[in-house]
Amino acid sequence: MKERIISVDIFRGLTIVLMILVNTPGTWSHVYAPFLHAKWHGYTPTDLVFPFFLFIVGTSIAFAYNNKTATSATYKKITVRALKLIGLGLFLGAFTIHFPFFKDLENIRFPGVLQRIGIVFFFAAILFINFNWKVLLGICITIVLGYWIWMGFIPINGMEPTFDRAPNNWANYIDLNVIGTHMYKEDYDPEGLLSTLPSIATSLMGIFTGLILLSKQAKKEIVLVLLGAALVVAGHLWDLIFPINKALWSSSFVLVTAGWANIFLALIYYLTDVKGFKFGSIFRYAGSNAITVYFLSSFITKIFYSIKIDEQTTLHQWLFQNIYLHDFMQVELSSLLYGLTVVSFYMLLAYVMYRRKIFIKV
Repeated sequence: MKERIISVDIFRGLTIVLMILVNTPGTWSHVYAPFLHAKWHGYTPTDLVFPFFLFIVGTSIAFAYNNKTATSATYKKITVRALKLIGLGLFLGAFTIHFPFFKDLENIRFPGVLQRIGIVFFFAAILFINFNWKVLLGICITIVLGYWIWMGFIPINGMEPTFDRAPNNWANYIDLNVIGTHMYKEDYDPEGLLSTLPSIATSLMGIFTGLILLSKQAKKEIVLVLLGAALVVAGHLWDLIFPINKALWSSSFVLVTAGWANIFLALIYYLTDVKGFKFGSIFRYAGSNAITVYFLSSFITKIFYSIKIDEQTTLHQWLFQNIYLHDFMQVELSSLLYGLTVVSFYMLLAYVMYRRKIFIKV
């Protein structure tokens, strides 16, 4: 059990490290293609990172709540944790370095990564402690099929729905009419309201994997690889009629990302739990304080983008231009090195916290 949790910690930490890396390039104008999100349909390695984290949230739920019962104390614990995550996300969306340190209400983005993690955790945990795996599987299938039907077949104000970035896209339409100006972009939000529904299915997929790891099933790594491969193939086939799309968190995206998550987790499980290789400890450190490390990275990055060295240059820009930008080096490489430096700092911080037994549970 302990070793299985370690392998999950390694995977969780790896996703957090990648989340920080793709969020902190030296300049957004020069980023290698694999470190950018797909413009709309399709996916890049970067598009796998957030669903991997939601997947591992589900796996962690299976470990943490496997013997829990649906009591008021358990509900309270789940609710408080979800509200903390949502609150931290809203804080990041509202914070500014200028007094009184919060944006005007109309300028605050309501959705966000931490908000989605909190909502997904809440529903996935509540479902897990109330239903067995067969019911959860039925719920998961209902979500992905129902989302496809809703997005692809229900008219919007008499118009045929679309999966494109357009007003007659159900996810965009609901966000625009409910959240209004509090979105990532004027016409859509990648962590919007409707697309949160299939992201819960991503976490349920992680729960199923957690149950496999907890079971007495032999050759678990083989089972996970086969399951992952089947999901990847199924997702790409579904892509023909419901495009793989992170911004929409399409049903095909749910299957493909859960498939790859199973494959990568199976590899880590095989190396650490089956073969006993002592690798990936640095990611385990980050995984043990995942939310804390992510929150701090987002908060400090926001400060670096806000502090002005002069009227034209932020602290972030000054550091990049004066330390990393050189004529003998591609700008993309300079940009990547800046991101790797940021990641190294937070990995070191996570290591120090782990060694000092500082574990901040959000």
